[in-house]
Amino acid sequence: MTRQYKLDYESPIGVIEIIGTDEAISSIMFSERETIVNVKQDETPKVLVDCMEQLHEYFKGSRYVFTFPYILEGTDFQKKVWNALTLVPYAETGSYKEIAASIQNEKAIRAVGSANGKNLLSIVIPCHRIIGTNGKLTGYTGGLWRKEWLLQHEKSFKQS
Repeated sequence: MTRQYKLDYESPIGVIEIIGTDEAISSIMFSERETIVNVKQDETPKVLVDCMEQLHEYFKGSRYVFTFPYILEGTDFQKKVWNALTLVPYAETGSYKEIAASIQNEKAIRAVGSANGKNLLSIVIPCHRIIGTNGKLTGYTGGLWRKEWLLQHEKSFKQS
């Protein structure tokens, strides 16, 4: 069995728990904890430290693309949706309907929404960039207030 490691990052919008192995990140999720629990240790794999540093750069506004290795754990359909989400550019939005069309499954709008909600790689797989066809913010596992914050954050740092 592959050993899992955890590392917390204190973002401007709450503690983010990073989980991964020696090789790749499997989860980046907002924790509802107020304080850091999982601190960097001597045995913390470089990939977790790289992830934390890249998240820090993202929140500072100097990173728009993530380069550390991650693993998608889900069904083939979910992986298709998550890969499509990575094509939504920084500081822009897409709709569930557009994602469904991009994976050649126009009728799967609700299934796309469900897959979006099961994304374990917050920010890196940018499910926060997906909004309703009517332009309204819709569900976000980390809370709608965080989704709104992330979208505003990206708009404020978008390169012209």
